[in-house]
Amino acid sequence: MQTYLECIPCFVRQAIDAAQLAGGSDDVQEQVVRRVLEEVSRFPFDSPPPLMAERIHAIARELCGGVDPYREAKRASNELALELVDELRPRVAGDRAPFHAAARLAAAANVIDLGAMSTRDMSHEAIRRELLAALEENGGTHDLDALSKAVEGADTVLYFTDNAGEIAFDRLFIEQMPPGVVTAVVRGGAVLNDATYEDAEAVGLTEVARVLDTGRAAPGVVLDTCPDAVRRLFAEADVVIAKGQGNYESLSGKSRPGLFFLLRVKCPVVARDSGFPVGRLVFHPGRGGAAAP
Repeated sequence: MQTYLECIPCFVRQAIDAAQLAGGSDDVQEQVVRRVLEEVSRFPFDSPPPLMAERIHAIARELCGGVDPYREAKRASNELALELVDELRPRVAGDRAPFHAAARLAAAANVIDLGAMSTRDMSHEAIRRELLAALEENGGTHDLDALSKAVEGADTVLYFTDNAGEIAFDRLFIEQMPPGVVTAVVRGGAVLNDATYEDAEAVGLTEVARVLDTGRAAPGVVLDTCPDAVRRLFAEADVVIAKGQGNYESLSGKSRPGLFFLLRVKCPVVARDSGFPVGRLVFHPGRGGAAAP
């Protein structure tokens, strides 16, 4: 997905949020915003937004003394999500289609996203309501049927994760897949509240899947710079699942059989680009068709 003019206010908000969370003074916050605006003025709009977000958070960390401003928020998100997984696991186990139920929860958990919203916009009850509502949604059933069938017959599944907290529901979803076939990919460095290997360990994802990383601190997937193992799996895996808006933004232009996007649409730009309205849970084949090779 390309970057749109409407992305610019979101870039500025991310810069301010990061500088404030890192404890930057008013002067430092101003420096961060000015540096970010300079970067935006040079940024090619035919590039996906996660590349700009990577620069934004590198600037914030540099000017705020190297602090990861989202570390505490990520820890809290993981703890909250594990509590909610324990509460909702019996609902998944008792569902007529556990794979579908777990997929809906994993997609709904994509709301735990500090790139698309501020920390003040999220609470335990707000996230819980999103998850419970997702279990009742009927949209996307056809695409979930296609995804379930593709995964059922797959020898290899590549699963790109998105955010901390959310990653606990990725684990619940992966548990519904054939054992030993899934390789999950986390971010290669701290950026926003995106999940890293540390978060994968915290929620037990490493117990149910092989876990690799993207090799860089971008809130998306830059395939050209991913480790060889990740690039090879993207080319050869029977099924590729890309979770979240950042992964949609960076991979939606790629074409290959067996590629699926799972996300909650959270902004008008992604809504326009994807063709799905804001708020919709999306379980959708990417370019190249839904059939696995």
